[in-house]
Amino acid sequence: MSALDAIDRNILRLLRLDARMRNAALATEVGLSPSACLRRIKLLEKSGVIRGYTAIVDSGHMENSIAVIVNITLERQTEDYLNRFEAAVRKHPEIQECFLMTGGSDYLLKVEVANAGEFERIHKEVLSTMPGVLRIHSSFSIRDVLATRARVSRSKQSPAR
Repeated sequence: MSALDAIDRNILRLLRLDARMRNAALATEVGLSPSACLRRIKLLEKSGVIRGYTAIVDSGHMENSIAVIVNITLERQTEDYLNRFEAAVRKHPEIQECFLMTGGSDYLLKVEVANAGEFERIHKEVLSTMPGVLRIHSSFSIRDVLATRARVSRSKQSPAR
């Protein structure tokens, strides 16, 4: 797919806010006909710009869950080490977020757990067995400061597809 134009960027911005936005509403927002808008979405999906759609679960609904932020340092920062680590992360749903970082560690992960014992299991069985891991540094959150921030919601609408 060639470079994204302003309409594609606007479609992506709106889908990031609400991936369930109806195609007709999305088309109106970006100034296209519904068929042209759907065609663009399909091209964005086919080219890999849109890799998928997901549900974002509010951790406030996970009773008493604890967010653990994990910094991972790899033995090496070669393409092979990075690729093997990232492939391993994708296999573990316990890891909700994973960011390749600059600075003191190579990756920052977010893991939600019910208690310290559950994290101990994940640390032993998942994190410490991942390929190329040299160091693991974990921090437990006290509370989510932005949890009460207003969120955009159009949940009663069907997906744009």
